[in-house]
Order: sequence, then structure tokens, then C-alpha cells
Amino acid sequence: MEHLWRRFRRAAGLLQALLITGLPFFVINGQSALRFDIPGLKLYFFGSVIWIKELYLILFAVLFFLLLITSITAVFGRVWCGWLCPQTVLLDLSEGIAKRFDGLSGKSVERIVLIPFSALVSLTILWYFVPPLQTLQMLFTSGTVTGFFLVQWAVIYAELAFMGRKFCTTVCPYAMMQNALFDEDTLVIEYDKSRDAECMKCHDCVKVCPVNIDIKEGLQTDCIACAECIDACTAVTEQGSMKPFPGYKGKPLRPKSFWLGGATLAAGVILAVMVYLRPDVTFLITRDPEQLPQGINRYSWSLYNNTGKLQSFELSVDGDFIIIGETALLLEPYSFKKGKVLVWSQGGEDVVVFTLEGDGLKIEKRAGFL
Repeated sequence: MEHLWRRFRRAAGLLQALLITGLPFFVINGQSALRFDIPGLKLYFFGSVIWIKELYLILFAVLFFLLLITSITAVFGRVWCGWLCPQTVLLDLSEGIAKRFDGLSGKSVERIVLIPFSALVSLTILWYFVPPLQTLQMLFTSGTVTGFFLVQWAVIYAELAFMGRKFCTTVCPYAMMQNALFDEDTLVIEYDKSRDAECMKCHDCVKVCPVNIDIKEGLQTDCIACAECIDACTAVTEQGSMKPFPGYKGKPLRPKSFWLGGATLAAGVILAVMVYLRPDVTFLITRDPEQLPQGINRYSWSLYNNTGKLQSFELSVDGDFIIIGETALLLEPYSFKKGKVLVWSQGGEDVVVFTLEGDGLKIEKRAGFL
């Protein structure tokens, strides 16, 4: 049973690391499953695309993640800090490797190990903005990509190697936020004071604590719920067939958990529906406010392809109007196109109806005519 929680925590951390590092390599319809394209101002989102103009979707996504963080923290406490935070995972892994080098300073080895780890983290961040293979190519040809990579690498390495766990207890905003979200039923690690007389006071729980607290002094905001103290105590108490003195305490299943979880689930479902029920193509057209010869108006159009397939359309006008300009429109997957056309009136109508048709899709837009 020794180091039981550590094994679970390491498995959870490695799974999370594989997911975050591998997600940019997961391709749907020719694009990364999740990537923000800065030049195109669009977010590739699991086979769909969210444009910067669709700010309402981004705001709703932020709301969903805020609800998710609030729910997890209120129910499970600092489980993210001790089990899933990339900083915790990387520091745990580097410390584990450092312990294998006998006769060398553990801290020095750990800092050496963190050099490639922080480089990988820097690369992973870039992969969420530039496709992985393109990133590796541009790393040696683009000053911008190289600069971002080196700066991120230096900052991440300095934070991990020299600040380390102190970041969790001093700077991290999530650690500060937990104070407002915890209640008496939140899952925490607590020392069993009713059995204090039985405790051998070996202080092994203090020696292994990554944030240097004494769990015997009661619940402290610095605790990251990593369960190292439980493992250390178990190694001692199991010899006397006793339960460890520190342990997880709380009520994960309670009314608050259900309504917070329900609200988060509802927000997630609504977000998914909003993204995937959008039209495959968005067509916008407006009249330009400029003076032209009598009977002629100029219109600006914008066309967004929200799908991963090539789209072709024909733009036309109804009634006593003639359209002048580009009318055969070809739209690449996940692309945006804009242009202008002139419309000449042969009658006296004050409204022109534009029709965009092709690939089984027909869109009509009305615009005023002066």
C-alpha cells in the first residue's frame, strides 16, 4: 500500500500531460482539433471553426470554464493543484528522476531535467497556435516563432526551477480563489485530531510535504491535496495495523455538488449545441454609403465557411436589378472571403434581394436600394 496515492496521482498527471501534448496532433477535417489561428482570427474547435466576430460563443465558452472551475473547486478542493496542474506534474516527475542519481545533488539534477521539460511545454503552447509540423519547420526559419519559443522556454524554466512550489502558495490566482469557494463539505486532507495521542510524531508527513506545511496543525490554505502526507503516514502506521492519521475528508455527493454540476453540464451542452447548430455558411451583405451615378449602388459582402469542405456558390439578384462584379464564389475549407459588387436598378424598387446558391444551400439576404 506504500505510495498508493502517489501512483494514482502520477497516472492522472501523465494522462493529462499526454492529452494536452497530443491534442494538437489530433486532426479533424484537415485541421488541429483545437487551435487558434492568429492571422485568420479564428479558433478551430473539434471539426468546426469559431470566428472572432462570434464573440458571444467565446464569452459563453469562458462562462462554461468558469463554472467548471468553480464546481470542481467547491466539491473537490485543490484536486487540480495536487493532481493535474502541469507545474505539479513536471516538478513531481523531475524530482522522481533526480532521486535516481545517487551521489549527486538532487536539486541540481532536477534543474537539469527541467531544461528539456520546459522546452517541451514551450513547444506545446506554440502548437495551439501553429500546427506542430509547421512549428518545427518555422522554429529554424521564422524569427517570430523562434523568439516566442525561446522567451517562453526561459520564463517557464525559471519559474519551475527557481520558484517551484512557492508559486502555488504565493502567486497562483487559483490558490487564492479557493478561499472563497471552499465550504465545510469540500474535499480536503485533514489530520484526525481525535487520535492525536496515538500519533508517533515521526514527522514523516512534514518531511514529504511539497509545500512545507505540517498537516497536524490543521487545514491550511497552502495544502495542495497531493496526499503525500497520507502515503508517508501509511508507510509507518501499517506496520502496527493502524489507519493513517491524515486522510481525505468531505462530502462530494451533496445538493451543492448536484446543482453546480448540473449548471456546468447545461452550459457545456448549450455551448456544444450553439457551435454545431450554426449554419455551414454565413453570408453577410451591406450597402456602401457612397455617392454613385443614379440607379447604381455598391454592396460589400462577407462569406464564412464554417465547414471542412470546399464550397462553391453563385451570387444573384432578383427582380428588376442587374448585378455587376464577381458572382461565382469559391470558398476554401474554414475560410473567409469578402468582396464588392455593383447593382444597377432597371425599375423603381427600393429593396434588392440577394441570393447565394450552391452545394445544396440557398441563402437570401435583403438590402436597401437608393
